[in-house]
Amino acid sequence: MTHGPRVALVTGATQGLGLALVKGLARRLDADDVVYATGRDRARLDATTTELAGAGPEVRAEPFDVAAPERAEELAATLAERHGGIDIVYNNAVMRVGPDDDPRAIVTPYADVNNFATTRVLRAFAPRLRDSGRLIVVASSLGTLSYLAPVLHSRFDNLATLDDVDRAVAAWRDAVLDGSAFSGPWPAFVNIPSKIGQVAAVRTLAKQRRDEDLARDVLIASVCPGMMNTPTSQVWWDVSDAPTPDEAAVSLLDLALKPVNPAQYGELVREGQILPWHPVAA
Repeated sequence: MTHGPRVALVTGATQGLGLALVKGLARRLDADDVVYATGRDRARLDATTTELAGAGPEVRAEPFDVAAPERAEELAATLAERHGGIDIVYNNAVMRVGPDDDPRAIVTPYADVNNFATTRVLRAFAPRLRDSGRLIVVASSLGTLSYLAPVLHSRFDNLATLDDVDRAVAAWRDAVLDGSAFSGPWPAFVNIPSKIGQVAAVRTLAKQRRDEDLARDVLIASVCPGMMNTPTSQVWWDVSDAPTPDEAAVSLLDLALKPVNPAQYGELVREGQILPWHPVAA
C-alpha cells in the first residue's frame, strides 16, 4: 500500500456489509488514516462516526447518494483535492429487492443504484487511485455468464467501454419495463442481469487499465461476499446458519489490505478464489 496516511471510502455504509467494512477498516488501518463512511442517511452515518471515534483511523461521515448522476465525480474530485488521491474504495451501495416486488415497478431505480452508479464510481475513482490502490465492487456469484442464457452472453461479454456496459444494462431494463423480458430469455430474478452488469463493468475497465495498474500495484476487482444473515436475505432464504456481515467482511478486507494477486485483477473473487466469468464445460 501507499506510504503515509491512507484514505478509504465505503458506499452504502449505513448498515449490513457496508457498515461492517467501515468497522473492519477502523480496526485494521492506522491512526493517521481516514475512512469515509458514505450513504444517504446522515443520522446513521453520524452514529457510526461517534461509535468509532478514537478507535483507530478517523472515520468521517460523507453524504453520498450514488444514484445522483454527478455526485460520484464531485466527491472523487473533492477527496483527490483534499488528500491527493484515494487508496481504497468499496462500491457496496445497493438497492434491495423483495419477493413481492414487481420488477417493472422497481427496475429503473434498481438499475440506477446497482448498475449506473457502479459505472459512475468506476469512472470517477479509478483515475484517482494512488499507487497500491484498491477499487472493489461488491457483486455476487450470480454475476457470471453461467446464469444467463447463451443467446444473451454477447450483450455483456468483451465490451469495449463502460458506455457499452451502460447500454447493455439499459437494454435489459427497457425489456423489463416493456414486458418483453418476461417472454424472452432474460432470467426472472432481476438480481442476475444486474450483478452480471456490475461484473462486466469491472472486467471492461480492467481490460483498459490492466498493465498500468499492475505496474503500480493497483487492484480493481469485483467480489462476492457470499450469503449473509441479514434482514434482506431472510425474506428470500433460510440464512440462519449464514455468516454475519462482520464475518463476511473479513475476506473483502483481506482483498484490500493484503498484497495484490495479479490473477485476481479484473476478476470476480469469492474468499480469495476466482469465479469463472464464462461457463465451465462439463
